[in-house]
Amino acid sequence: MALTRSKKPSKQRKALYNAPLHVRHKFMTAKLSDELAEKYGVKRLPVRKGDTVKILRGDWRGHEGKVVDVDLKRGRIFVEGVQVKKADGTLVYYPIHPSKVVITKLDLSDKYRTRIIERRKEGESK
Repeated sequence: MALTRSKKPSKQRKALYNAPLHVRHKFMTAKLSDELAEKYGVKRLPVRKGDTVKILRGDWRGHEGKVVDVDLKRGRIFVEGVQVKKADGTLVYYPIHPSKVVITKLDLSDKYRTRIIERRKEGESK
């Protein structure tokens, strides 16, 4: 997805870093698992706190856990159990890019989430 008309990587990065919050939500999308995609008729959804995700890439590959926090500023998510130990011994969550995970269970406690799914389903059927 091109943020600007420019092909220059520096301008692309600048647009990414200076993007407003309503655009940053779109950067936080992750693939749905095959079962969920078939059930809801949607391929990708923004990751939210409470969703269960499976990590596909990196040192934490294969780990599955709940999303504890979503950082729109840095464009990362934090998953339950994915922690590293700091030099002083305290545990901190390891940031993971949402494109490197697949959503295995959706948190549908929010009525807006179901509206988003319905709207996306209508858009794909046209």
